[in-house]
Amino acid sequence: ALEKKVIKGKVGEKVGLPCCYEIPSSESLQNYRVYWQKNTTDVVLAYAEGKMISTPKNRTEMNETNLTLWISPVKILDSGPYQCVVQHLRFSQNSNGNQVFLASADFTEPNITTEVSTDSCELTEMVVRCSSHGGFPKPKISGTLNNVSVVWNASWVSKSSLSPYNVTGTLWLNVTEDISITCSIESDGFSKSTSL
Repeated sequence: ALEKKVIKGKVGEKVGLPCCYEIPSSESLQNYRVYWQKNTTDVVLAYAEGKMISTPKNRTEMNETNLTLWISPVKILDSGPYQCVVQHLRFSQNSNGNQVFLASADFTEPNITTEVSTDSCELTEMVVRCSSHGGFPKPKISGTLNNVSVVWNASWVSKSSLSPYNVTGTLWLNVTEDISITCSIESDGFSKSTSL
């Protein structure tokens, strides 16, 4: 099996998926048939004898020398496995390039809010919430209370598996003195933090 390459790109940006095949300078695209397909069934772009034979999905174009597929602007729905199929029309030479494309979107800066549920002379019960929204893929939420790691009671909301996420973490605390809280949202290797 051919090893799949994983390409990552941010929502709204332009991303290139390499075909891993280059047409020799002595040849031209007219001697080839090239297909870019997604999920092995959905043709994204196709050329035969130098002419485009499929209606390209808007937002896609192909470099006619190295056959890189460009997608712009990226949407979350663009995520998935892509395959570049190159066939030489004069010789029976096939080339396959397998890619997996993963789209990501930035989360907002985490927002920390506090709400006092009970306030007596010695003790204050407090609910602390940390929230962030609009990002992809599903994030991890972590944090510290007075520089000690805490586990947030986290909940995620997304309309579908390919929709942006909203995340909220909740802590219930008994407080007797001033506290310092940090909340971090991490998704696809990117992290954002807020302190209170």
